[in-house]
Amino acid sequence: MKAIIACGGTGGHLFPGLAVAEQLSARGHEILLFVSEKEIDAQALRSHPEFRAEKLPTIGMPSLLSPAVVGFARRLIESLSRCGEIYKRDKPGVVLGMGGFTSIAPLLAGRLRGIPTFVHESNVIPGRANKLAARFVTQVLLGFDACRANLPGVNAAVTGTPIRSTLLGPVSREDALERFKLRPDRRTLLVMGGSQGAAGVNQLMFKAAPLLKAGNVQIIHITGERDEKLAAANYLREEIPAYVAPFHHQMQDAYAAADLVISRAGAASISELTHFGLPSVLIPFPYATDNHQEANARILEVAGAALVVRENDANAEIFARIVEGLLADDGRRRAISDAARSLAPENSAGQIADILEAAVR
Repeated sequence: MKAIIACGGTGGHLFPGLAVAEQLSARGHEILLFVSEKEIDAQALRSHPEFRAEKLPTIGMPSLLSPAVVGFARRLIESLSRCGEIYKRDKPGVVLGMGGFTSIAPLLAGRLRGIPTFVHESNVIPGRANKLAARFVTQVLLGFDACRANLPGVNAAVTGTPIRSTLLGPVSREDALERFKLRPDRRTLLVMGGSQGAAGVNQLMFKAAPLLKAGNVQIIHITGERDEKLAAANYLREEIPAYVAPFHHQMQDAYAAADLVISRAGAASISELTHFGLPSVLIPFPYATDNHQEANARILEVAGAALVVRENDANAEIFARIVEGLLADDGRRRAISDAARSLAPENSAGQIADILEAAVR
């Protein structure tokens, strides 16, 4: 079959969409990706030259009372027209949207042509675009079962959130640490803020670093574009061994090296942490729509699969004590790791591929 996957805009939409594309491609299907005009999409697609991709205008829905709604409507109409041209040419059998307003036009165009349409919602609290899409798609695919309560009356199936196939190959801790030029006799703290980095997490780490340097710790810090040089200088000043980068494409190495992870609570990151069974301290982005990252994080906290620290409540002293305590307690980290692994979905990309194939049949 020919499948459309609309997955652009953020890493949380893009990487799970690529995971499904890889699964379908491996089964012999033809894939066309719809992505946004953002640089993160262009970067990721360079690693996947096997997939055709079309860019759609970047769409974010403003308030209905905002003058920007006129521009939103114009870009939506442009996207619908472009999708119509492509569907007429390619005749796809199924359309999958991974969330965000980049998905709305492809899904709506598919629905208008009687094509089976699916939207994936990776968070506990669905975004505005997916709440809209849920009203007209064939089925909603959920990352968390707890999301059902937030989409009442909707035909839904729980699949989990897919992770990229590049993460699935086994990597030893020793090999990973060697690639980062770090030592095997130290505890490794991985700090990451999602595909765009996280200024709040970075600032907290900068303040906590002087309190951590007495411990047997080394750090892998994925900072985002803005804070790379500041982070590198900070760890050098505190004499903490560290690998610092704005972005890292081989995250399987980072996960293999990590003894503890400090992370935002985006659904894609959580899916990867549970897959690898990594103990983590989650710091939800406090300005996420409907505070959905905290809702994601609380699912893990209740299961004993992570600790949650609210950014607005955090201070360097308390945060450093939490990190030091976990790094020093192998048994507690192991218990959190086991709980995290128990939450990992089984072959999420494969489940989604099965559903799409069944709809076409």
